[in-house]
Amino acid sequence: MRYNSAMPETFFQSDTVFTVTQLTNLIKDMVEGSFPDIVLEGEISNYRPSSSGHVYFVIKDSGAQIAAVMWKSTAARLNFLPKDGNLVRAKGKLSVYAARGNYQIVISAMDLAGSGNILLMLEERKKKLAAEGLFDEGRKKPLPAFPDTIGVVTSPTGAALRDILQITRRRSKYVNVILFPAIVQGESAAESVARQIETANQFKMCDVLIVGRGGGSLEDLLPFSEEIVVRAVAKSQIPVISAVGHEIDWALCDFAADRRAPTPSAAAELAVPVLDDVLYYFEQKEKEFESEIKNRARTLRLMVQEFSPENLELRFRAIEQPLLQRFDGAKEELLFNLNERVKEAKRRLEKQIILLESSNPSALLQRGYSMVRDAATGKIIRSFDQVQKGTKIEVIPAKGKIFATVDSALSLPGQTERDNIGA
Repeated sequence: MRYNSAMPETFFQSDTVFTVTQLTNLIKDMVEGSFPDIVLEGEISNYRPSSSGHVYFVIKDSGAQIAAVMWKSTAARLNFLPKDGNLVRAKGKLSVYAARGNYQIVISAMDLAGSGNILLMLEERKKKLAAEGLFDEGRKKPLPAFPDTIGVVTSPTGAALRDILQITRRRSKYVNVILFPAIVQGESAAESVARQIETANQFKMCDVLIVGRGGGSLEDLLPFSEEIVVRAVAKSQIPVISAVGHEIDWALCDFAADRRAPTPSAAAELAVPVLDDVLYYFEQKEKEFESEIKNRARTLRLMVQEFSPENLELRFRAIEQPLLQRFDGAKEELLFNLNERVKEAKRRLEKQIILLESSNPSALLQRGYSMVRDAATGKIIRSFDQVQKGTKIEVIPAKGKIFATVDSALSLPGQTERDNIGA
């Protein structure tokens, strides 16, 4: 290496004033001129192929990381498909990218150096959880065809939530979305995600649950491969859609979930049926039923030429009626499902109103009932045997009071009249 710590003092005076460009170019010359081709070993992270064919990623170890770039021509010569977690040995030159003021390695050749530590750990954990049956296909639950409420366990500020809400609103305005806010990156993320999954199940707050986040490096997605999250997903009584990262990303909760979606947007599309598609389905069924009825009617006309018109009509109606009922049922089913919840709420409200009105004493009096009290004691008279002939009573209708004297009291129908009660 040609550069030493004393070199800057030979290039300029201590009071020299640089522009940012001058200083960056000086650093660029010193870095790029001081290092020949180097061979670097480390683990790939945040691997990002671009549409132009160039590849950008990070090479890291336990103590540091460096940005790496591989041009399209070099990437085309690789004998393996790089991915996050690969341990690689890369040859290249150090370069300073002046526009951003950072340094990187421009790779000219790269080979696998072994299995990355993260991938090895995940593979061992996957085998352990699979042996417990957490990934078995037989335990996976179907997604509801027409969910009322979608639960989403993700960051409240992430792009994943915005994508899910946008897709849901576009596909059906009748589906509700409940957010279970969680930390999705860092040491406390796994516990946060698992806790929100358990909360959704404890209170049965939704019909289907989307668990995930947007894209990121392999390390960023690690919380969704932690055992506490995988077990919470497998234990969930609510069907779970795992939507972690982009299509090329994966996490262990993908294997435990009832369905795996390549992106959060795709998860929303799996969970929420398109209302127009549902209506189109029923329209098609309507046409099919109508066509079936016409075809059967045509066949029947050929078959019943020997019968009288009366018999023909009876036989035709016997076949036609069930088909018409199915036709009507299919046409009304969608509207019924959409309006049922509103009707149920209205019925409960009406029952409560009736109950309140029936409990109002004034309402009873307004309907013609009266309250009778003993004028002397003020006690309410509930039975004929509480008075005798000559007892003075107060009759209280809806308005005012009526004073009267008992002439006689009668028992219930079928019993003997009492003209002198207590005599």
